Amino acid sequence: MIKLSIKESKLFPYIQLMRLDKPIGTLLLLWPTLWAVWIAAKGKPDSTILTVFVLGVILMRAAGCVINDWADRHFDGAVKRTQQRPLATGSIPEKHALFLFVALCLFAFSLVLMLNTETIEFSFIAVALAMIYPFMKRFTFYPQVVLGAAFSWGIPMAFMATNGVVDDVGWVLFITNLLWTIAYDTEYAMVDRKDDLKIGIKSTAILFGDGDKLIIGILQGMVIIALLLVGHKEEFSFYFDLSIVIVTALFAYQQWIIRQRKTEACFKAFLNNQWVGLVVFMGIVLAYSFPGTS
Repeated sequence: MIKLSIKESKLFPYIQLMRLDKPIGTLLLLWPTLWAVWIAAKGKPDSTILTVFVLGVILMRAAGCVINDWADRHFDGAVKRTQQRPLATGSIPEKHALFLFVALCLFAFSLVLMLNTETIEFSFIAVALAMIYPFMKRFTFYPQVVLGAAFSWGIPMAFMATNGVVDDVGWVLFITNLLWTIAYDTEYAMVDRKDDLKIGIKSTAILFGDGDKLIIGILQGMVIIALLLVGHKEEFSFYFDLSIVIVTALFAYQQWIIRQRKTEACFKAFLNNQWVGLVVFMGIVLAYSFPGTS
């Protein structure tokens, strides 16, 4: 009997379409959502809420990738990084992608139905942001802002699911993650800048031009200040402050490796952000676990 590997199976193009083979996007969406789940619950998240949000992140990230590739199906073939995507190569029928997007959204919505009415209402905004983001790069140089809103909307949803209201800390976290997303997705867009200029796709990397590194640095600095504000409001212990020190070092490292704007380096800097999210999450967990440590 001949055993086929996953990559040789007929399902693999669909796995690629949902980016299940590339978890970086899921992690970048998951970590800030977990920040919010923990902070909203003061370190003691409800198991149902935690499960809904973890599964929801996986499903909505997959749905976002599907609709993104469908929207870019006529562009991806002209970009080196994306030319082997399933819709660009024709290995998946376009209508299958739309069916898959709807199925993923419905599955995610069925999970949200386990939460309160206010969170269900907020979920419609999440779907809307996921749907419109892929088209923004045709009309504005700020698609990263829309992506930031989409990647951050789980934060107010988590506060709403836990407390029935989004307090000041929840909205500060939302803005924090929005700024962070713009920073790391600009690094990501720097990888495709030459190709995007050729085919007419817009991005903050193109808009910022030679000021890209400086503006990314400013955004990263604002993220650090916002996180410190959250830590102050929540009266977090030493462990959270330590996590911010590590995040600052990670941001400095990213600035170092993108200094020459080399494609591989910019992508490496983008990937490094998964550790930023994890470090902040660990700082939050430890701060609640050891509140008296100074």
